[in-house]
Amino acid sequence: MRMTRTPRAALIALPFLFTACSVGPDYVTPSAPIPVANYKELGNWKQAQPKDDMIRGKWWEMYHDPQLNALEEKVNISNQNVLQAEAQFREAAAAVKVARAAFFPTVTANPAFTESQASQSLTSGSRSGFSGGTGGTGATGGSGRGAQHAGAQDVSLYDLPVEATYMVDVWGSVRRNVEANSATAQASFANLENARLSYQATLAQDYFSLHGLDAEQELLQITVASYEKFLELTTNRYNSGIASQADVAQAKTQLDTTKAQLVDVGVQRAVYEDAIATLIGKPAPDFSEKKASLTAIPPSIPVGMPSTLLERRPDIAQAERQVASANASIGVQVAGYYPQLTLSASTGLEAIELSQLFSGPSFLWSVGPVIAQTIFDAGATHGRVQEARANYDATVANYRQVVLTAFQQVEDDLSGLRILKEEAAAEDQAVASAKQSLDISTNQYKAGTVDYLTVITAQATALSDEITAVNIRTRRMTTSVLLIEALGGGWDTSKLPSTHGVSDVPPAETQIMKGMNQAKLRTDD
Repeated sequence: MRMTRTPRAALIALPFLFTACSVGPDYVTPSAPIPVANYKELGNWKQAQPKDDMIRGKWWEMYHDPQLNALEEKVNISNQNVLQAEAQFREAAAAVKVARAAFFPTVTANPAFTESQASQSLTSGSRSGFSGGTGGTGATGGSGRGAQHAGAQDVSLYDLPVEATYMVDVWGSVRRNVEANSATAQASFANLENARLSYQATLAQDYFSLHGLDAEQELLQITVASYEKFLELTTNRYNSGIASQADVAQAKTQLDTTKAQLVDVGVQRAVYEDAIATLIGKPAPDFSEKKASLTAIPPSIPVGMPSTLLERRPDIAQAERQVASANASIGVQVAGYYPQLTLSASTGLEAIELSQLFSGPSFLWSVGPVIAQTIFDAGATHGRVQEARANYDATVANYRQVVLTAFQQVEDDLSGLRILKEEAAAEDQAVASAKQSLDISTNQYKAGTVDYLTVITAQATALSDEITAVNIRTRRMTTSVLLIEALGGGWDTSKLPSTHGVSDVPPAETQIMKGMNQAKLRTDD
């Protein structure tokens, strides 16, 4: 007996010796195109704090605008796209838990009670034939059937089985699947952070664009008041016989055109205001932003070295984790070439009387391995491996493209800020010159030395230059936001959940209540 059980135990334990094997390629982060030198524009870019080359904390606070700060905080808890991305991350994290469950056996219990009775007609016929075959009389045969009828009884069966099945991870298929799902969950978390950064940046751009329109609106209102005085002046000169009716018509046309521009600015402002409402999760009719002319200039933004950008952008982290997931998926498919070993065991209690169910003789058990090997599948396994490898190649190309785009965006925004700063200085000089030209033309017109066309031309030039100056100021602010977004907004890969802790996500109710409580505290303050 001892010699029989030892080989059985060894046979059952043998598969566990191979569970350290994982087929498929081990993951190595793919190479990415990184600039060998620094950013081209850094030679023209002056940082406020040379020792601090990272954006810290809540990046929008560097603009020192309390209203912007309040709006940005609402994006985290009220923006529906951010909440959607957060739910998708929790979904991906839950999938990791499902994948990890395959490391453990599945245990089921199926208690049952069955009551049955054998067919009396079949049993009766069988007994009748048997009696006739032995030469018994009719009376004897009838007596036999009567005995069978009397002996037919209900049979009860009480069953309390427990079964366990376990697929041994001989080739690492389960481990690769967990690895793939963990990387996917990390990619989903990076996508959440990228969505959060994107909508925060969009909000800041809309906010500065809106108040840039406020500045333009204020300028147009001042201009309309000025043109009204010119119209009055021209009308008085016409009534005095000094000016022509054409001068009056030109003055009125100039005034009406500017009024139309003022109305159009109001339309554009309403669009940005409604966009901000949507970004913070409020119905557009319930939100209004008070008017405030944009006068700020971009803050000094720490840029850092190009080599750090790969760790600072959530979209790059997302693309890299997608590569890791695709790499692990190759191993899952390669495992299909090899046999699968499943261990099954069952035990339980079975008796025809409830009082006997928990007695020793009612105990039963069975155990044994099952090996399954696909012999022919018309190339399906090979096709799935090829499909997984192609998907991996696609994710690598996507990762490298995201990296290239990131460096392009940083370089574009750095150069954009530098050029806009130079343009703003030149435009400010143009505004000053246009105002001087308008003053001279106005005085000459009042003196009667030039016609009104000269004044109108000077007015149009001055207004155009002033509007351009406002637009450049707005573009400088929005471009600074784009640069912060391109640099990752202060995020880095250390904020990614680990592969082991990625599934430890609190339920949605906990996160939502936490966000609501934080919002209430800010409101109370």
